[in-house]
Amino acid sequence: MSAPTEVLVESPADFHVHLRQGELSEIVTPHVRKGGFDLAYVMPNLKPPITKTEQAVAYRERLKAIDNGVDYLMTLYLSPDLTPEEVRKAKQSGIVGVKSYPRGVTTNSEGGIESYEVYYPVFEEMQKCDLVLNLHGEIPSDAASNTCVLNAENAFLPHLKKLHEAFPKLRIVLEHATTRAAVDMVKSLGDTVACTITAHHLAMTVDDWAGQSWHYCKPVAKYPSDRQALQEVVRQGHPRFFLGSDSAPHLAHTKSVATPTQPCAAGVYTSPILLPFLAHILESFGALDRLQGFVSDHGRAFYRQPAGANARRIILGRVKGIRVEDTWPLGGDCVVPFWAGKEIGWEISDAKPLALMS
Repeated sequence: MSAPTEVLVESPADFHVHLRQGELSEIVTPHVRKGGFDLAYVMPNLKPPITKTEQAVAYRERLKAIDNGVDYLMTLYLSPDLTPEEVRKAKQSGIVGVKSYPRGVTTNSEGGIESYEVYYPVFEEMQKCDLVLNLHGEIPSDAASNTCVLNAENAFLPHLKKLHEAFPKLRIVLEHATTRAAVDMVKSLGDTVACTITAHHLAMTVDDWAGQSWHYCKPVAKYPSDRQALQEVVRQGHPRFFLGSDSAPHLAHTKSVATPTQPCAAGVYTSPILLPFLAHILESFGALDRLQGFVSDHGRAFYRQPAGANARRIILGRVKGIRVEDTWPLGGDCVVPFWAGKEIGWEISDAKPLALMS
């Protein structure tokens, strides 16, 4: 069978994206649609973090003012400020989930959690209100327990299992999985537990970020066998595994420079090229036919988010090779996307509102 020259994708949805704030947000928010997506599940780790319903609603309005052509699903940052009463208030205001960051493991996570038990009343109310719990699945590095960036995800997995057993009706998403152990754990749990996978973790292993700051993110890419497990579950079309890009822009000077006392920023920026790049990378491991499920159907089903008024039908066209732009200027600095200077074999050739196609 000859390789397809076009691929049609309906209502792509990114269930994990960082849209930042200030001038950086002005640049990167329109890149959600540029990359082919019409729904963005927005992370709350701003400065200060989004811990209150009013903050999330105001943030959503700021994003809509930048680009009203995207459905923004908002989240709260799990912290001591979050109470059962605030959960009920968030539900009434259309907030969809709560994001948990272990303390200090990624960008703006200094206020992250150290113990889950204290939040059990919050989780109980989330279960009643049907809010989603989003977990950054790592524990902090600790020499005493032999924990570091390479095994922090695997060390977290017993916490995921314990939370699911304590709150079996609470929808939980293990974010940006990077290991075979994480894939196996999510598969072993019930239908209320799902998992996001990023585009860059489908492409990279540890060798791609060791010594290369532009590819450094949290969680870090792991071993080839782990990448193979991520690719396998996408190729299988498992309905509880879907895209969450974790597209995380940083100004170039924070990515390209580390000092003896300060590491480079953790984050990979994929939004501007996301859908064409996913077609490119899924085709590389024989999963192009799973693109629709991975970038739309599975995530929308788990989150109970049918295609909205902004949803589009995207046609991707095969090309000989398009070079990814090196930079997106921002004042005297810039943002550098993943795969900068390399080629991808697909481009968005057409995009029409779904409402006009019926």
